[in-house]
Amino acid sequence: MSLDQSRGLPEGLEAFLASCGWTGVAVEPLAGDASFRRYFRIRRGEQSAMLMDAPPPNEDPAPFLRAAKWLDANGMRAPQILGEDTARGLVLLEDFGEARMRDYLDQWPDDEECVYSSAVDALVELHRLPQGPFLDYSLSEYIREVRLFTEWYCTAQNLYIDAAGFTAAWEAALSPLLIRQRPGVTVLRDYHAENIMLLGGLDKQGLLDFQDALNGHAAYDLVSLLQDARRDVSPELEAKMFNHYVSATGANSEEFLADYARLGAQRNAKIVGIFVRLWRRDGKPRYLDLIPRVWGLLERDLSHAALAPVAEWFDANIPSELRSSGGGNFAV
Repeated sequence: MSLDQSRGLPEGLEAFLASCGWTGVAVEPLAGDASFRRYFRIRRGEQSAMLMDAPPPNEDPAPFLRAAKWLDANGMRAPQILGEDTARGLVLLEDFGEARMRDYLDQWPDDEECVYSSAVDALVELHRLPQGPFLDYSLSEYIREVRLFTEWYCTAQNLYIDAAGFTAAWEAALSPLLIRQRPGVTVLRDYHAENIMLLGGLDKQGLLDFQDALNGHAAYDLVSLLQDARRDVSPELEAKMFNHYVSATGANSEEFLADYARLGAQRNAKIVGIFVRLWRRDGKPRYLDLIPRVWGLLERDLSHAALAPVAEWFDANIPSELRSSGGGNFAV
């Protein structure tokens, strides 16, 4: 094999694959995500593997490797590591195939409740484990993330806003949940239908995109799954799956619902900021089309009494015409 670098393949790929025992292969580029990482499918006859190209200095595969190895060691289905070169940012992974939860449900929508129930069950299993070897999801991290909303969305809309009041409102809303995430559970932070693979049936979940894992609140990944930025989940299915999780874990439903709303609002505000950043900084305007869905989820979360300080800030700082139009229009 001689890999043609003019095709945009990672430097040193041929030697890396040979060190992993993979020679005589075909390399197929796959669609990218919102990061600097790239993915390729490696084929050799009937065998296949996945290559992650996470080149420094923009990417570092070490957090992914740490999380993947911990998940696998504790009975969760992260892809097995077949080879790694952290200096070059190359990782060879088990190939989970093509059955992504999002794509499967696009084709077989009648299986939606069954598939989501299994995804919730996987979270229940994860949350029964002791917390992993990760940092804590601190109040300062929640605030850093949610400030992406003012830094990118409000700037793009040329809004003059009360930045100090924004921080104070979120600190007031989020502080009550901190005691309930000690000790925490492992939070994958991007657990949704595009990052879940269906392995050998609807009840086996393959996990992807967990390199940012922290120890935090059990509601975070649940709200990530059920308030999906990229796929509509009906309020009826959301409520049914929320109740399924509460029943399986014995969580205090009223208290847990309040924290679910808090983290839903935090996450959705952050995502709005990230999607605007992907447009303005990274030249990826396609994410703007997702903002109205996320904005609607944010508004629904803000209606919960636990978000009163933040809702008051939105009333005072975000014009009603922007809110009623799903975040407003953007000049691309």
